[in-house]
Amino acid sequence: MGFTHFDQNGKAVMVDVTSKDETVREATATGKIIVNTEVFQAIKAGTVGKGDVLGVAATAGIMGAKRTSDLIPMCHILPITNCRVNFDMVAEENAIYCDCTVKVTGKTGVEMEALTGVSTALLTIYDMCKAMDKSMEISEIYLVKKTGGKSGNVHNDLHGRRSGSGDGSADTRRKEIDIL
Repeated sequence: MGFTHFDQNGKAVMVDVTSKDETVREATATGKIIVNTEVFQAIKAGTVGKGDVLGVAATAGIMGAKRTSDLIPMCHILPITNCRVNFDMVAEENAIYCDCTVKVTGKTGVEMEALTGVSTALLTIYDMCKAMDKSMEISEIYLVKKTGGKSGNVHNDLHGRRSGSGDGSADTRRKEIDIL
């Protein structure tokens, strides 16, 4: 399959999706941020001076997903029908994992929206906690799965799923915000 974002002269173009059928499409992306113990405990306890870090980060992730076409030049403006941002806190790693799932009924997929949502949420955590830890590391941002569209379903288990993710155990705190 050739590159679809270039015309016959090699110029960048937006892909023409006019003739494509509308289908339900969904994409999930993930990533993580590693913080120091002080930051991890402050986020978990809700004592970070700037407020509810995961609540603000979830809202930022949703906003980022909705504004993807403003950031990525050739992305289509999409009428997102659902966006969920979840966090799992893993104490033994001092890591906060973020998943963003975006859904649309449309002519093109929402992979970029899910990836932008995760990135924005993790950057927001960094921003809200940088006074306490400037050595935080954001990593492992990738598309986990996508469904719908001409290319069908894709599942990427690049780093494997975290055990205990979102199970409500003492070491994990799950925060979810939906937009309908």
